[in-house]
Amino acid sequence: MERAVQGSLFQEKSASNVIPFDSFAPSPGAPPKPRPKAASGSKPVSKPPARRTPRVPEGQGKLDLLPAIPVKPRTLGTTVEAVICCEASVSIPLHRALAAAIDWIMVLIGYGLFLAAFWFGGGAFVLTKPNLPVFGGALLLVGFTYGLLFAIAGTETAGMRWTRLQVMTFDGFPPDGGQRLLRFAGACLSLSTVVGMLWCLADEEGLTWTDHISRTFPTPREWDSQVFRRR
Repeated sequence: MERAVQGSLFQEKSASNVIPFDSFAPSPGAPPKPRPKAASGSKPVSKPPARRTPRVPEGQGKLDLLPAIPVKPRTLGTTVEAVICCEASVSIPLHRALAAAIDWIMVLIGYGLFLAAFWFGGGAFVLTKPNLPVFGGALLLVGFTYGLLFAIAGTETAGMRWTRLQVMTFDGFPPDGGQRLLRFAGACLSLSTVVGMLWCLADEEGLTWTDHISRTFPTPREWDSQVFRRR
């Protein structure tokens, strides 16, 4: 007697589109090599890790960097190395002469006050050969005191202020007290020899002995307010 079999009530479906993960499992590779055994009593030998070198794409080029330009000292039109490193301009001789003239007027005013005090104190002006060096030395002493006071105070003289000049170092900074005193000493030397004052006419940068000794120079405060300009 045959047994009755009931058929499937659902339609047969095609194979699923889902791929099992087993199909992506990597194939078993070669077995790892055994490490060499260290001798008894010694530390196990460890293999240093391999360094990874960065891969550079074949199409990537290299940058050709230019070498650094060496620093050269500033030169003048005559190929002489300049001693002034900053961009400030040196005042022309006429501008300096105007400032010096105003300073000497102030010295003469002070000398006149000294003579007036001498007269009202009971002194007498007798122009003899022994007295002339005394009166001349008094004038130099008043001028020396005038310049020394401004050097100790650390500021420019009255003539430089009225002509809008300022003193600056060769590096472009305000001078300190030592440089101002050194400049005053150089001014006394240049005034006594006269050649030091006229040196600016032959110097490439228009500097005097006073400027070279103290490594400072006078320069206009503002370019727009300059009365005298170097061509």
